[in-house]
Amino acid sequence: MQTFSVRSASGTYRIVCGGGAISRLKAVISKQTDVTGVFALSSPRVWKYCGHKITKALGSAGAAAPILFDDSESAKTLATVEKVCRALHRAGADRRSAIVAVGGGVVGDIAGFVAASYLRGVRLIHVPTTLVAQIDSSIGGKTGVNLPEGKNLVGAFYPPVAIVADPVFLQTLPGAQSRSGLYEGVKYVNIGDSKSFAYLEVNMAKVLRRDPRALEWLMLHSIRAKAAIVSKDERESGLRQVLNFGHTFGHALETAGNYRRHLHGEAIAWGMLVATLIALATNRINSIQAERIARLVMSVGRLPSIEGIRPVKLLALMRGDKKSHAGRIRWVLPVGIGRVEWGIEIPDQLVIEAIREAPEVARLARGAR
Repeated sequence: MQTFSVRSASGTYRIVCGGGAISRLKAVISKQTDVTGVFALSSPRVWKYCGHKITKALGSAGAAAPILFDDSESAKTLATVEKVCRALHRAGADRRSAIVAVGGGVVGDIAGFVAASYLRGVRLIHVPTTLVAQIDSSIGGKTGVNLPEGKNLVGAFYPPVAIVADPVFLQTLPGAQSRSGLYEGVKYVNIGDSKSFAYLEVNMAKVLRRDPRALEWLMLHSIRAKAAIVSKDERESGLRQVLNFGHTFGHALETAGNYRRHLHGEAIAWGMLVATLIALATNRINSIQAERIARLVMSVGRLPSIEGIRPVKLLALMRGDKKSHAGRIRWVLPVGIGRVEWGIEIPDQLVIEAIREAPEVARLARGAR
C-alpha cells in the first residue's frame, strides 16, 4: 500500500492506494473534523458488487442508506445532479457532512459536482472502483456533467479531501470496462517516459489477465504520474494539458455516438491513434515510433468501429469542446516514445485524413500483434 500527496488551492489531499486500501476508509474519514454524517453516493450496479465492502469499511460511520443513481454516461446530466442533491437534503445532509463517491468515472464526476454545489460545498472522498477512475478521473478535482452539445461542459474544479483506491474492486469489472480503463494506462506511458512504455509493451498480456503485480504496477505508475502533474498545474493552464492526449478526438467521438457507441477508454484509444497519425504526418515522430504507439493501443483489444461518423461532424464537436480556444482545436501529439507536446493547431484537412486512415491503421496494428 502506498500514499501519494496532491497539492491543490484548497490544500493537500492524499491518495491511499494498493491492496487493502479500503480498510483505511474509516480512518481517512476520522481525520476530518466535525463530520456530522457520511453519505455514500453510488449506482445500483456498483453497490451490488461493492456495497458490502464499503459498509464494512465505514462501520458505524456509514449508517445512512446509500444514495444510488444511474451511472451511464447518458445520465451524467444536470437533472441527475438535482436528483442527488434533493436526496441529500431529504436525508439530512448539512455543511459538515461528507460524501463518499463509490464507483467509476461517471459516479465520481456527478458526486464531485454535487459535493461542490450542495450547500456551496461539502467534503468529498473518492472510492474509485474502476481502473479509469482509480488512475485518472478521481484525481485532480475535475467534476462535471454533459450537455447535448458536448461532454463535461458544466462543472467545477473541486478537489476531494482524500482518495482511497483499492485494486480489489477491479477483479469484478466486466471485460469491456476493464479494457476501457487500460487505455488511460496506455495514455500515461505515452506521456511519461520510454522505460514505462517499454515495460507495458512487454507486460500488457499480464495486465490483461489481471495479474495482481502487473495491474498494481500500472495503477501506481499512473497515479504517481497524475498526482505529480496536477500538483504542478491544477487548473490546466499548461502542463496538465498533456493529460488530454487522445481526449481531443475522443470526447467528440463519445458525443457523436450519444455516449452509447464507445466507452470512454475506447474513444480515447481512437483519439490516440488519430493523434499519432497527425504526429507522423507532421514529422514529429517516425514510422517506427508511430507503429509502436499504435500496436500498444491495439494490444488492449479490438475497438468498436468509427465508420459512418462523418469527420466534419467530429471537427465541429471538437471546436465546441471546452479545451478549444475561440473555436481553435489544440492537439496533444507524441514527439517520441513516452513524450508529447501540447497546444498544437493542425489544419482541418490533415485531421480529416488522419480520421479516415485510423481504421486501417488499427486493423494493421491489431494484426501485427
